[in-house]
Amino acid sequence: MTKKDESPRKHKTSTPQSEIIPVTPGVYYPRNRSFNHCHRETYRTKYVRAVLKNGDINVEKFYSHRINFFTNWFVSMVEARWRWTLLNFFLAFTGNWFSFGLIYWVIALSHGDLTEEHLPPNQMKSNWTPCIENIYGLTSTFLFSVEVHTTVAYGKRSITLNCPDAISAMCLQCICSSIFQAFMVGILFAKLTRPKARTQTILFSRHAIVSLRDDKLCIIFRVGDMRKSRILNIKASMYVVRLDTNFQYLECNEQIELKTYMDSCESSFFLWPVSVVHVIDEHSPLYEMSAADLICGHLEILAVFEGIIESTGQPVQARSSYGESDIIWGHRFAPMVSYDEVRKMYAVDFSKLSETEQVDTPLCSAIEYESIMRVVNSVHLSDQCLLEEQDNLR
Repeated sequence: MTKKDESPRKHKTSTPQSEIIPVTPGVYYPRNRSFNHCHRETYRTKYVRAVLKNGDINVEKFYSHRINFFTNWFVSMVEARWRWTLLNFFLAFTGNWFSFGLIYWVIALSHGDLTEEHLPPNQMKSNWTPCIENIYGLTSTFLFSVEVHTTVAYGKRSITLNCPDAISAMCLQCICSSIFQAFMVGILFAKLTRPKARTQTILFSRHAIVSLRDDKLCIIFRVGDMRKSRILNIKASMYVVRLDTNFQYLECNEQIELKTYMDSCESSFFLWPVSVVHVIDEHSPLYEMSAADLICGHLEILAVFEGIIESTGQPVQARSSYGESDIIWGHRFAPMVSYDEVRKMYAVDFSKLSETEQVDTPLCSAIEYESIMRVVNSVHLSDQCLLEEQDNLR
């Protein structure tokens, strides 16, 4: 081996793989070991969200008392997928028809209508009047049950006056079938008119950002609606949830609403995507949180968007969440609304909903930034006073 090969390799040092940590764009990480260790442990620990990115609530509830089975079944059918609801409808209707068909079969069997000499081909010879005409067995009674429920009435099977039990069973089936069908129609109507599918067209930005607005630190996310039909009386809210963190200004499993406003948007007029802004001031639970605290902490910010669908008048609620890995410090959202000169209309590019641009933003907390700005303003004011005094002396 030559000297040229030996000399540089003696003094080369490589960073261990355990020291390499993922870097979020727009955030400066101090080069101290405690911060890197804190961030590394936070990153390796899998964070479980209370609300998933698609809006589903990741909470399982346990009850100490018994739940009403019918109420739980009705809600389950409304919230279930269409294939399970239709399968349940098929099984429920078939079970109802078979149950009353079995009742008619028992009545005919007890009356003696199913013996060989009393079957329909031999009824003229034996001069026999059955409870239900043209009944041969269980299949015939099942078809008669279907005819009673659906009022098809083919004209071959009908109840005679010699069997009050069959008449009572038919009246009972008419009452039960009407109630049964009303519930099924209610499930179908509730499933068709529920606004859950409408929430799929309401999009949230992939990241929330922290940047300066009007010389104050703000946390911002963007939300937009892809459908042409409007949503009225919109309201956007933010909630901070602390699940596992060492910060003393947030209680464990506490949910706090953040004061928000929508940038350049009235609540009754939702034209294009809006930015939902929370100013981190002295009333905010994030007032003492810096960029380093955000990376090391386990907190989650819930984003809720509510409104009324213009076409149906039903309320709609869309949800999303932002964990500490979804919050970018020192960015702002890129413009996504432009004017099309050719078509003479505004164009909204939803591919830029989550697009951000890096801007200069202090990494300290809001309380530290305000104290620094007070000192800077006081020094600036004293300099101005000194200049004025010097001008007066001249």
